[in-house]
Amino acid sequence: MDLGERIMIMGSPGSGKSTMATRLGQLTGLPVVHLDSLFWNPGWVQTPSALMAEKVHAAADQPAWVIDGNYSSTRDYRLERADTVIYLDFNHYTCLFRAFKRFFKNYGRTRSDLGEGCPEQMDWVFIKWIWRFPKRSRGDILGWLAAAQPSKQIIHLKGNKAVRDFLSQVQSQYSNTPESTKNLYS
Repeated sequence: MDLGERIMIMGSPGSGKSTMATRLGQLTGLPVVHLDSLFWNPGWVQTPSALMAEKVHAAADQPAWVIDGNYSSTRDYRLERADTVIYLDFNHYTCLFRAFKRFFKNYGRTRSDLGEGCPEQMDWVFIKWIWRFPKRSRGDILGWLAAAQPSKQIIHLKGNKAVRDFLSQVQSQYSNTPESTKNLYS
């Protein structure tokens, strides 16, 4: 399996995009870009659309990367440059559970995949976004990914076992380290 030098990761909030990006960065040595860290400024202030597009274009123009995040306004630009797109396809129950788990684990702290000055938070808008993601966005993403084939490698991972198996395969190909993927996506 050749993932190439540019890997794009998409999926619902709570599906594990940032975890997958971080792990792939560790295994492949590719630099990781979390789109949330480009979008969110201190105090949870959003980056204006034009500036966000500039930031994403600058990141996607680099020769190698793992970029996680959906941000549909820039996905076509990222896709043009990507070698591989990974879609993490989890149901809303799993994603909500993970989002709540992440919230309690990181409460009051800023995660490394977010902009500085954005302490972990949870609100009804975010909960509804996760809950509605499969119905609102899944079909659109799957159609978009189908149109991207065969020019792009599409990896559609459904469920924890598929993700663990994929990461084990990547680990055996790219890394000689004994680190385990056992605890990821369990």
